[in-house]
Amino acid sequence: KTSWQALLEPHWANSIERMRHHPVVLNIQDTTELNFNGRQTAGLGPLSYDAQRGLYLHPSYVITPAREPLGVLDAWIWAREPKNADGVRDDVKESTRWIEGYERVAERASALPQTRQVYVADREADILALLIKARDLGHAADYLIRCQHNRALPGGGKLWTRLEQAQPLGNITFSLPAGRGRKARTVTQRLRAERIELKGTADNLPVTFLLAEEINPPAGVKPVVWRLLSNRAAENLEQAVELIDWYRARWEIELFFLILKEGCRIEALQLGEVERIENALALYLVVSWRINRLMRLGRSLPDLPADLLFEADEWRAAYILNKKRPPKETPSLNAVVRLIAQLGGFLGRKGDGEPGAKTLWLGLRDI
Repeated sequence: KTSWQALLEPHWANSIERMRHHPVVLNIQDTTELNFNGRQTAGLGPLSYDAQRGLYLHPSYVITPAREPLGVLDAWIWAREPKNADGVRDDVKESTRWIEGYERVAERASALPQTRQVYVADREADILALLIKARDLGHAADYLIRCQHNRALPGGGKLWTRLEQAQPLGNITFSLPAGRGRKARTVTQRLRAERIELKGTADNLPVTFLLAEEINPPAGVKPVVWRLLSNRAAENLEQAVELIDWYRARWEIELFFLILKEGCRIEALQLGEVERIENALALYLVVSWRINRLMRLGRSLPDLPADLLFEADEWRAAYILNKKRPPKETPSLNAVVRLIAQLGGFLGRKGDGEPGAKTLWLGLRDI
């Protein structure tokens, strides 16, 4: 008797209110597969491998440049149609979700004139129609997209080759976290940027193309190279570094998907209809956002009163389950987050740093 959109409406409204208090927010968009293979759920479709069955999820995950999670704004949930007898898929072209995603971010920009909206996406969003749409909407929202296509330039030559010859703006150094078979390490990149017109429209399309190439990577390690497209100017090192920092924050949606799948175990749901999965998914999107938000705020604003994010029974339970007497006055957010994480296996030793998402989601199951 309800829908996943109706379930998310209060969260959407509160997320917009949180956005009002920030000068810049990053709207990170990406797609992930939800594998329900082996379920007897009606309405599932093929995944990357046609033999697998499941759904696709494409949310807009909103954070600040400092990586504070503000909410999940918008989501596309769909099942692919099977291929026909000719081996062709009859479903609507899926690239439209990226363009519609930008349009919705632009709509929010009009509703929140004091907050700069930035659309951040990986290679799949490198679509000429999206860049044209952004221009036609007057760049109501900025975009920052990882470049996938080495496009031809109006005067001849190719995009990637052109920028490799540009004068470097300077270097940036940052810590690259571990992931997907790689170890954490320090990366230094040389940055180049140029304002370039792209070929393919009646009137050429001006964009900023930013190249970030790792210099002196460790032996046997693939260099970290990012090619980014944006409407934003990058005329000096400071402006280029800001764009790189925004793109590095894109990793937050990967962490969000990890919490959704491994923490909330969305793919383990035993539900008989896609509509029921969608409703459950709407609730777990909010849960996953909250876990990530608790982790980030516990680190960045450790002295916040815990009752801003926890009910009194929740933070008291964190003490009781750790065999500690709850204090009479409200404790700090960081104190409660660490207690919850200890229930999930966090040891809290001097060199352990702050809790991660996994120990938090494990601990929250007991609260």
